[in-house]
Amino acid sequence: MLADVLIQLVVVTGILLPISVVLFIGRERLVQTRSEWRARLKTSAPAIAVLLVVLLINRFARQRAPRLSRDIGFHLTSSFYNIEGEFILLFQSIATPETTAYFSSVYVYGYVFLLIFPVIAYFTLADTRMFRRLLTAYALNYVIGLVLYIFVIAYGPRNVMPAEVAETMLFDTNPQYQYLTREVNSNTNVFPSLHTSLSATVATFAAITRSTFPKWFPVAVVLAASVAISTMFLGIHWGIDVIAGMLLAALCVVLSDRLVGRWPVSDLLDERLREVEDRIPWLDRSE
Repeated sequence: MLADVLIQLVVVTGILLPISVVLFIGRERLVQTRSEWRARLKTSAPAIAVLLVVLLINRFARQRAPRLSRDIGFHLTSSFYNIEGEFILLFQSIATPETTAYFSSVYVYGYVFLLIFPVIAYFTLADTRMFRRLLTAYALNYVIGLVLYIFVIAYGPRNVMPAEVAETMLFDTNPQYQYLTREVNSNTNVFPSLHTSLSATVATFAAITRSTFPKWFPVAVVLAASVAISTMFLGIHWGIDVIAGMLLAALCVVLSDRLVGRWPVSDLLDERLREVEDRIPWLDRSE
């Protein structure tokens, strides 16, 4: 079943991405990228490597995080419920078969598309800084999110008040999605909402680059807002999780600006090489 869901995800994303490339990027940037992609990859290699390592660590750590969390985490489910009560039930007023189908699709397909397309779009820019910032912000979201998942034990609304949210629960309307979500989530890791934080991160970058990709900006904002709403509409996250996700996104965007380019890798390598040359004179490149 997992393979079937993944195939559906690949097909839908594979249809959306080429269309979006044509609509939002344009032929001129693609042609330029074709002749410069090696240089851009070389410049961006550290950021790419960091993100891949973070994703790999996250993949294994998320399977073990619930056990560690039980030992050192703080149980906050009741606190969240006491603070916001049945806030998410406000979304039940717009629950119809159509809205449920929309938010279910956005939660799975829209979210994946939203994360992948900016990677392609920013790679087509001659200046790789925005591309490297995006990858760095993604990595920061996962790292900080994982730490919070370990220290905060919180069950989502679907676990606390299942009867009230049953009409729009993701797995009731689309039971096949549970095979996909169980690969990256557990019932206790709802704070913050990484769906929200990563989507808000993309929307923020879209706002920053709206003069470069003007058509992408409104699409990214609508999709990001829809993803955030879908997490509550489907009973997966509390409103508190969503707010925390937005704050996490803001933090990661700011940190990416501070970190990227601050320590150029080439300068660091030259500095290390000079240190080696000082210790081993016959390696001096100046001769």
